[in-house]
Amino acid sequence: MEFEAVIGLEVHAQLLTKTKIFCSCKNEFGAPPNTNVCPVCLGMPGALPVLNKRAVEFAVKAALALNCKINTYSVFARKHYFYPDLPKAYQITQYELPFAENGWVEIEKSDGTKKRIRIRRIHMEEDAGKTIHGEGFDDNSYVDLNRAGTPLIEIVSEPDISTPEEARLYMQKLRDILVWIGVNDGNLEEGSLRCDANVSIRPKGSKELGTRTEIKNVNSFRFIQKALEYEIERQIKVVKSGGEIVQETRLFDSQKGITKTMRTKEEAEDYRYFPEPDLPPLIIDKEWLDAIRESLPELPDQVKERFVSDYGLTPYDASVLVRDRALATFFEEAAKAYSGEPKKVANILISDLLGALNEAKLDIADSPVKPEHLAQLLELVDREVISLRVAKEEVIPEMVKSGKEPKLIVEEKGLVQISDESALTEVIKKVFANNEKAVKQYKEGNEKQKKKAVKFLIGQVMKETRGKANPKLLNELIPKLLEQE
Repeated sequence: MEFEAVIGLEVHAQLLTKTKIFCSCKNEFGAPPNTNVCPVCLGMPGALPVLNKRAVEFAVKAALALNCKINTYSVFARKHYFYPDLPKAYQITQYELPFAENGWVEIEKSDGTKKRIRIRRIHMEEDAGKTIHGEGFDDNSYVDLNRAGTPLIEIVSEPDISTPEEARLYMQKLRDILVWIGVNDGNLEEGSLRCDANVSIRPKGSKELGTRTEIKNVNSFRFIQKALEYEIERQIKVVKSGGEIVQETRLFDSQKGITKTMRTKEEAEDYRYFPEPDLPPLIIDKEWLDAIRESLPELPDQVKERFVSDYGLTPYDASVLVRDRALATFFEEAAKAYSGEPKKVANILISDLLGALNEAKLDIADSPVKPEHLAQLLELVDREVISLRVAKEEVIPEMVKSGKEPKLIVEEKGLVQISDESALTEVIKKVFANNEKAVKQYKEGNEKQKKKAVKFLIGQVMKETRGKANPKLLNELIPKLLEQE
C-alpha cells in the first residue's frame, strides 16, 4: 500500500518593533539575560498590558501581503499552560476571533510547477521567554525572560502541503515576504522565525486524515524538510508493522536526524482559553487599514514578473534578485544607469559582485559599490577600455575594498586594455616560443584540435598581460600569426 503525507505548518514570526507587544521594554536580541524586563512582561500581580499599535500595524501589513482577509473586530485570549519561561502561566494570544483569515501564498517547486498553499488564520500573541539548558554552565537549566512579551504573529496554514520539499518552500516564501515588507528580520538562527509542523499519513487517494504528530520549534529550512522526511518514514513503518500512530508532540534532533517524543499532545480544551479580561477587543479602523494597505511595497512575485517582462531576465535570475529587497533595488538602479542590456547587469551582480561582498562579509545593503558604479564598470567593458576578465578579477574586488569608482581604479592600477596590434603581436610571439607544443597542435591537428590550441594560447596571452589583452583582437591575431609560423 502506498501512503501520502498531509502537512500543515504553524509559523511563528517575531515582529520588528522597537518595544514589546504589551509593554515598553526593548525588543532586541542578544542583551544580557533578564535585563529587558518589567512587571508587565514578568507577569507581576496588578501589572496591566497595553497593546503596541506598531505591532498591530506590522501584523496587519504581513496579513495583507499574505492575501488575508482582515477582521476589523478581533479579541485577545488567555492560553493557560505552565512552563518555567512563561512567568504568568498563561500566554496572551488570539483564539476564536483572530485578526486575519483566509489567505494564501504560491510556491514554485523544483520541477517548475506552482502550488497555492492556503492560510487558515493569522493571530497576534506574545512570545515566551527562553530556557537555557547546559551551555557550559552546569547541569542546571536557566531562564532568560528578555524574549517574554516579544510581539509575534502565528501563521497557520491549511493542511495543503503534501511533501517535505513543499513545506520548506512554503516557509522560505513566508520568510521572503515578511523580510521584504520589513516586519521580520528572517533570522532563523536567532529564533525570529520558527515553525511547528503537523504531519499525518493516509493511504494514497484517501480523503480521511490520519492521526497527526506535531514537530515542535524547527528553526531551519533544511531541518524542516529533514524532520518531515524522517517523521513520514517513521509513521509509514509504524503503520506497516501493524502499530498505531499516537497523537503527540515531538522534537527534531538535528545531529541524529530523527524526531523524538516530547509529550502527548494537548487539545485546545487543555489550555483553558478564555477572553483576556485586561485587554478590550481590537477594532481596526477602515481608514487606518486602507493606509496600511497603501504603504505595502510591490511584492516579490510582482517584481519578479516585471524583471522578466521589462528587463528580459530569465525567471531564475529574477528569482535570485527578488530574494532580497535591497538586491532587487540595487539591480534596478544599476540597470537604469546602464545603456546596455540589463541581463549583463544581472550576470555581473549575481556572479561577481555578490561573491566579492560575501568574501568581505558585507550585505548588499552595506555595499561600498553603488549601482551607478556597476553600470560605469560595464560601460568601460563595452567601450573596450578594459576586458570583462579585468572587470571581474581586478576592478570589482578593489571597488568592494575601497569604494572607489571603477574609472579611477582602472587609471590608478594601469588596467587599460591593450588594443595596440603591434604590442599584442610581440606578446603573442613570446607565448608561441614558450608553448611550442600548442603551436604544433594547431599546425598538424584537425579543426577541433586547432580551436583547442587557439583557446589555450589566448589564455596564455591573457595570463601574460594580466587579463589586459583585447580578447576580440586576440581571436583575430592568434590564428593569423599561427598560419605565418
